Amino acid sequence: MNQVCSLHIEHVSPAQLMRPEISRCPLVGARANEVVLAVLRRWFWTRKPDAGFFLTDFPATLLQAQVFDEWLDTRHEALDAALAASNAAPELVDHYRNLGLLSEAC
Repeated sequence: MNQVCSLHIEHVSPAQLMRPEISRCPLVGARANEVVLAVLRRWFWTRKPDAGFFLTDFPATLLQAQVFDEWLDTRHEALDAALAASNAAPELVDHYRNLGLLSEAC
């Protein structure tokens, strides 16, 4: 993580972006997933093209990963790597491993 901080790339966290949304109304279940995607969509489409970023806690589900892949394809961009936490959903880990993007941690 220290190496990432020295690269001058944007660090984006859904929790940080969601604070204003959560204060407006509590989010539960499918509604929470819709709001997460809407907030991240807004961030993604307003950032500078080809600007580097480091996402934490997103995508957290296979559906979010597939939607994110579509956004990247639309902008003709691609991820360089994906890191998975030990508690990441197995289908999400498999998705990025199959794409050859998962960097296996020691």
